[in-house]
Amino acid sequence: KQWYQRRVRGLRLHVTDPDAVGFNEGDVEKYEMSKEEYESREDTVQAFKKKNKLGRFNPEVQAKLAAQEQENKERALKMNVGDRCEANTPNQPARRGEIMFVGETNFKAGYWVGVKFDEPVGKHDGLVEGKRYFTCQNKYGAMVQPRYVEVGDFPPLDDDLFSDDEI
Repeated sequence: KQWYQRRVRGLRLHVTDPDAVGFNEGDVEKYEMSKEEYESREDTVQAFKKKNKLGRFNPEVQAKLAAQEQENKERALKMNVGDRCEANTPNQPARRGEIMFVGETNFKAGYWVGVKFDEPVGKHDGLVEGKRYFTCQNKYGAMVQPRYVEVGDFPPLDDDLFSDDEI
């Protein structure tokens, strides 16, 4: 049944059509355009982005991404499995842990660092999209871009920041 709902100044109108014919998406053949045909059209989002040099069609953005990839590679090659580290990803607090994986992955291009955190602040247990990169407890692992990982003497944070003697 089809229905229509609209709110106007606190009122709500709900209409049901008892004669509506059911619609099954499986009955409609999906139209797909070839990549070549899509790229040849001038009335697409991709054509608009190319014309206005937006996103991946912006040479400045491409240069910035290439520089980030190079920085990630250089930093990754200096890291070793077993190193202590601190991950400082944007919009998240610093998280300490141990490097469990360094290298290229199947889930996304470029170099990545697999970190086993000291606390359950991660996203997984080292298994990403069906491939195991390392092993740790669930929610203790994460894959981090090397530019957000600092290697050094980062001991585990003390859980007893406030003892009974200090209260």
